Amino acid sequence: MRVGLWILGIILGIFLVFGIIQTAASERIEVVQLHTLDDNRETITTRLWIVDDEGFAYLRGDEGSGWVTRLMNGNEFQLSRGDFTKTYKHTLRPDKVDTINRLMQEKYTWGDSFFAIVVGEREHALPIELHPVE
Repeated sequence: MRVGLWILGIILGIFLVFGIIQTAASERIEVVQLHTLDDNRETITTRLWIVDDEGFAYLRGDEGSGWVTRLMNGNEFQLSRGDFTKTYKHTLRPDKVDTINRLMQEKYTWGDSFFAIVVGEREHALPIELHPVE
């Protein structure tokens, strides 16, 4: 009985440490809030990393993820960055995948490396260029 409790405690401890590392990796540097609409027209907020390159802001996503699907299904969306919320349109920029991956690695350092281990490498990620709506 005691061995079983020790094993359970070790397993729960591993999950706790993993959760702490995941939170530290994802929240320690700039995180923006993407506001998209679901099929019921309800706002879904997703916390994401962002980088800037050549005058544009970029998100990086995976085809088939919920927030990318919602973004593609809508025309305009809102993004909160710092104290400002603005409306944007987007352009997919697969030609910039290497640049955006490099910028994400430079900005988010070990956090980006941690998630590459957890979810896989990012060579097929979708760089999403943001265009403010005036």
